[in-house]
Amino acid sequence: MNPEGITQNPASAEPDIKALLAGVKTIAVVGISPKEESASNKVAKYLIDHGFHVIGVNPSRSEILGVKCYPDLKSIPEHVDLVDIFRRVDAIPPIVDEAIEIGAGAVWMQLGLEHEESAQKARKAGLDVVMNKCTKIEHTRYFGGPTL
Repeated sequence: MNPEGITQNPASAEPDIKALLAGVKTIAVVGISPKEESASNKVAKYLIDHGFHVIGVNPSRSEILGVKCYPDLKSIPEHVDLVDIFRRVDAIPPIVDEAIEIGAGAVWMQLGLEHEESAQKARKAGLDVVMNKCTKIEHTRYFGGPTL
């Protein structure tokens, strides 16, 4: 069990997703887009509408969906429970390094995103890791509501 009390499945090293989402309050959405049709925008809006405190990470915007955006994780002046990644696979290692540096509780690589080396590094640092899943779909699965 990690410090947050979330049991991990040793075979997949994936945390109990329901417990993880139930325990998260602040989510940094890395790669949030101002385009309403983008997955990152739809997911961030869903998370906001479901009571999560969402912080945007987009170096070219100061605000998206009414939430403040920062250029990177290190610039966020508050604790981040979960880092939700919407970036290319080759951008994942430095994002995970920043997540570890800021003491985030978990990293979540969205659908289609997996980076095993970064996942192992994050787990070794005590973070929970979810890969190739959508926070919106998983939240809907466990807590109800419409999907994408």
